[in-house]
Amino acid sequence: MSATASTMLPLGTSAPDFDLPNVAGGRLRRADLTGRPLLVIFLCRHCPFVVHVAGELARIGRDYGDRVAIVAISANDADAYPDDRPESLAAGAAEWGWPFPLLHDATQETAKAYRAACTPDLFLFDADHKLIYRGQLDDSRPGNGLPVTGADLRAALDACLAGQPCAPEQRPSMGCNIKWRPGNEPEYFG
Repeated sequence: MSATASTMLPLGTSAPDFDLPNVAGGRLRRADLTGRPLLVIFLCRHCPFVVHVAGELARIGRDYGDRVAIVAISANDADAYPDDRPESLAAGAAEWGWPFPLLHDATQETAKAYRAACTPDLFLFDADHKLIYRGQLDDSRPGNGLPVTGADLRAALDACLAGQPCAPEQRPSMGCNIKWRPGNEPEYFG
């Protein structure tokens, strides 16, 4: 299993807009999530890195969801990867107990706007929706024997909610590359 690192979008970047369908029904816009910090998680259903941390993502959703707007986005080519079709994504979200909306980015334009590269790819924005953390959930990876704790993301969330700066050293997230539609690969994706 090869791993792709996140692009480490520059800190201070404004959260790009999105208006995407929720796999549970309806649509969600970034503009609907103003007034509190925003956590955007790019993920998919079949990636072993996402499967490895799915339970911790659910715990983070339960632990922080009343104070932080949390949204997950799947941008994989659903034609080539049927597990990432909306109905399959909805089943996965229910199976893993994710308490946050899961959106489907069929055009992959939202993923490009965030410079997302892998699953999971995490972006935490402050209440003004300026990027303050982008990086790994924790040091655990499939097969490395380390427990999944969410330590890095939890530290960033706690700092944000306390009005403190996030740690300046932020390690890239690692995961499967986003499955781009043929001819739709962004220039930043190597």
